[in-house]
Amino acid sequence: MTLARKYQISLSDTPYYHCISRCVRRAFLCGKDSYTGKSYEHRKQWVADKLSQLARVFAIDVCSYAVMSNHFHGVLKINQAKADAWSMEEVLERWTQLFSGGTLVQRYKIGQCKTKAEINKVKELADVWRERLMDISWFMRCLNESIARQANAEDKCTGRFWEGRYKCQALLDEQALLACMAYVDLNPVRAGICDTLEASEFTSIAQRLTEFTTKLATPEKSKKKLRDLKPKFSSDIPLANFVAGSQTLQGIPYSLTDYFELVDWTGRAIRDDKRGHIPMSEPKILHKLGIGTETWLETVGNFTHHFHTYVGPEDKLKTICQQQQKKWLTGVQVCRRLFSGTNSLVT
Repeated sequence: MTLARKYQISLSDTPYYHCISRCVRRAFLCGKDSYTGKSYEHRKQWVADKLSQLARVFAIDVCSYAVMSNHFHGVLKINQAKADAWSMEEVLERWTQLFSGGTLVQRYKIGQCKTKAEINKVKELADVWRERLMDISWFMRCLNESIARQANAEDKCTGRFWEGRYKCQALLDEQALLACMAYVDLNPVRAGICDTLEASEFTSIAQRLTEFTTKLATPEKSKKKLRDLKPKFSSDIPLANFVAGSQTLQGIPYSLTDYFELVDWTGRAIRDDKRGHIPMSEPKILHKLGIGTETWLETVGNFTHHFHTYVGPEDKLKTICQQQQKKWLTGVQVCRRLFSGTNSLVT
């Protein structure tokens, strides 16, 4: 039986979640259809543009993403502190970028609401919308519904574009978070679409590499660097920051350059036909977490196959079972073997 999302998503357990949406019947409705020869590549840009808009409106941070031919991945973080800090006016402004808000709210925004009852009603609406603006279900609804409408309008048809709402996995510790991010960023490399991280279009790793390299370039070389490294697509999705040595609530608690090293090393190790060789020394992040290389590669290489609703150490899965009065959760045996349970994401 499918677990209701109100149980899957719990800030008391973790703010990090891996979300996947797949096209109906897994057809190539976002890429190039080899059967008909028709290209739908431009729809990937739709997903990137919508992600960019929603990441600026919601209190949801995008840690990593990958837009593939028939599905997309997103590792998302609920930023409750950000939502709590918004004033009522900012909540209204953000919500009305996506929805009309109704006549009452429109009147309030131009100063026409004078009575106490009207103002109290607007406050009630703002409280509801504040909760929705840090709700992953609403984030995915706004994303998927928009893309489905555009695609159906282009195809001059009606009906489902996505298989369902979306699949969601809770990432319960740092190892689960990093493994999932690496798995998402390596999707094009593992699928044989490209050979390098820089060339993996519509991924967060390509965007991070472009931004990082451009920032380091001298003024006279910055334009050339940007021209050489910028992917064919354009994306300015605001991504969650790597904040080495800081608390998890402030960002991803590792160095960005260490993450680049980890993903590059993992990609070389997983792909036998990939250029280069596996370095003798393991990446710094693995050493810090105390994770063996074989365990790491198995975790990343089989992430969606091994894990289901929850990803993390056995003790956290047992706690969730007790909270939900369940006798078992799918994937416990794999989590017991692959996760140590020493790195918490809840501070």
